[in-house]
Amino acid sequence: CLPTFECNYLILSFRFISNMGPRNQTGVSEFILQALTEDPELQSLLFILFLSINLLTVLGNLLIILAVSSDSHLHTPMYFFLSNLSFTDICFSTTTIPKMLVNLQAQNQSITYEGCLTQTCFVLVFASLESFLLSVMAYDHYVAICHPPRYTAIINLRLCGLLTLVSLLISILDALFLSLLSCCTDLESPYFFCEVVQVIKVACSETLINNIILYFAASILGALPFSGIIFSYTQIVSSISRIPSAGGKYKAFSTCGSHLSVVSLFYVSAFGATFTHSSRKTAVASMLYTVVTPMMNPFIYSLRNRDIKGALGNVIRKKESKMKW
Repeated sequence: CLPTFECNYLILSFRFISNMGPRNQTGVSEFILQALTEDPELQSLLFILFLSINLLTVLGNLLIILAVSSDSHLHTPMYFFLSNLSFTDICFSTTTIPKMLVNLQAQNQSITYEGCLTQTCFVLVFASLESFLLSVMAYDHYVAICHPPRYTAIINLRLCGLLTLVSLLISILDALFLSLLSCCTDLESPYFFCEVVQVIKVACSETLINNIILYFAASILGALPFSGIIFSYTQIVSSISRIPSAGGKYKAFSTCGSHLSVVSLFYVSAFGATFTHSSRKTAVASMLYTVVTPMMNPFIYSLRNRDIKGALGNVIRKKESKMKW
């Protein structure tokens, strides 16, 4: 989904650092991921389940992108950010699920050193990008509700493109920052994929440096955009509380319902995966924000949004009319 230059640079940097001196010379050749189950029959069922989830994720988010691009009424900032979120969800899902399917089919939980670092890079890029896009969408709601007369002047096409580009650049730089690390021991991860926190824990650098890098990455990935979301919704709630009619309050708040649902699902599971000490709870939380959230986003936005449902209906009717001809 993105040019591989950044992740190739990350891999080469890890190789370079691992050969710099005796302290970092290691025999790390592969990492071991947590097995979903040891039962061969359950592995076959899980293979079908995750394959279906991946197909639903890709199809659902592609339909959102198609609906937004095909309907001129949806060429607005809110749906521009939504289509970018759908594209990110497709990339996020295909970063983790295909390797899980390969491991289930082969009944082998190992992943190569280079493969783990590449997956870590992409997971961090797309998780950071999703987090920033959710923050940008909260800002869009804030301007629309708190400053409606100035909305078109503030939120224009140029600003939308700039915010998306800055979010992408910060996400890539955050991933490249990890190229300063190298691993000294084989990693046995409580996750089903290579996750940045686990890679940092087995890095060759000092514990203090590891913690600094971990908290820096966590602040960029979660704290900064989450603070923006909290600020935006604090202002939104304050503005809605001043609306005199109950109908006006409901209408204003209903525009944020889908976004709040996605934000809650993503951040609760992501923070749970980062700060939970139980390996089982960590595995469940990581599954939620990497697999379930990208699949649920299209359903949340399409089921609660009449414009999206109308655009999807128009797309389906056009396809049916073409098939009849």
